Amino acid sequence: MMEENKIERKKRSLSLIQPTSIPTLGNYLGAMKGWPSFQEEYDTVYGVADLHSITVRQEPKKLRQQTMELYAMLLAIGLDPEKGILFVQSHVPAHSQLAWLLNCYTQFGELSRMTQFKDKSAQHSDNVNAGLFTYPCLMAADILLYQADVVPVGADQKQHVEICRDIANRFNGVYGNVFTVPEPVIQKNGARVMSLADPTRKMSKSDPNPKGTVYLTDEPNVIMKKFKSAVTDSEMSVRYAEGKDGINNLMTIYSAVTGDSFEKIEADFSGKGYGDFKVAVGEAVVEELRPVQEKFKQLMNDKVYLAECQKNGAEFASRIGNRTLNKAMKKIGFLL
Repeated sequence: MMEENKIERKKRSLSLIQPTSIPTLGNYLGAMKGWPSFQEEYDTVYGVADLHSITVRQEPKKLRQQTMELYAMLLAIGLDPEKGILFVQSHVPAHSQLAWLLNCYTQFGELSRMTQFKDKSAQHSDNVNAGLFTYPCLMAADILLYQADVVPVGADQKQHVEICRDIANRFNGVYGNVFTVPEPVIQKNGARVMSLADPTRKMSKSDPNPKGTVYLTDEPNVIMKKFKSAVTDSEMSVRYAEGKDGINNLMTIYSAVTGDSFEKIEADFSGKGYGDFKVAVGEAVVEELRPVQEKFKQLMNDKVYLAECQKNGAEFASRIGNRTLNKAMKKIGFLL
């Protein structure tokens, strides 16, 4: 009878996002929109990964502002600090401490094969620093510190979870069962949003063309202007088909925001031009983001509340993280 009444612990999920800028519509529709529902299914840990952001030189005032804004945005999209942990990474020193330990259980060859290191080294050839190289060890520390069972990632981030699993298995092989070995969960339900200026490329914070990216804080008139100038094709038919990258992208966005199927969208806009469709997509996005933007502005005007949430989040995160860190240090042989 006791077994039947026993409450099974939820699996723990971890997601961190860098404060390199305000998230884009692509970030939101691709993953973030679904994060509040994760809090119902999982024991969630969400964080602003400010430590990760400094592999590229940051302007201090801007980094502080972007960290605060991103934290507020995570609350604005619906994350509830009463239902899960929401913290700023640098407020929990155990991340850096465990990362150093894991550096010593990670092979040079493993790190040198990481795709992101190769890509970032090419992009920032004037600053190929050691942090960029050992970045996966800090990411592994982020995950293992909280004994996360699952890590929701895009397909391009799966390699980081794989090396985290390798590090955890290696450490556990030497010292016993210290870390939970996480499973990557490839998010398939999120929309893959492309640049409005070049629909063959993903919408990105770093897009050199400002018309290509919609940010979650863009004013309605700015959003409408970007959608009205979105790249399409010369056919003037609203239908999803190969070779119609621009329209396919707009249909994907409209479907993700309204819930309408591609078939319904094609039927609703049959005989109408691209101009009408672009306006409809822009208006739908404006309405989708309106409550998020209103909540964001409210939060940014309440710095006391934000500071309190960050403090509480760091305390909850540290409570779990320090337990894992101490266990690992004790196994290695440190005096505690």
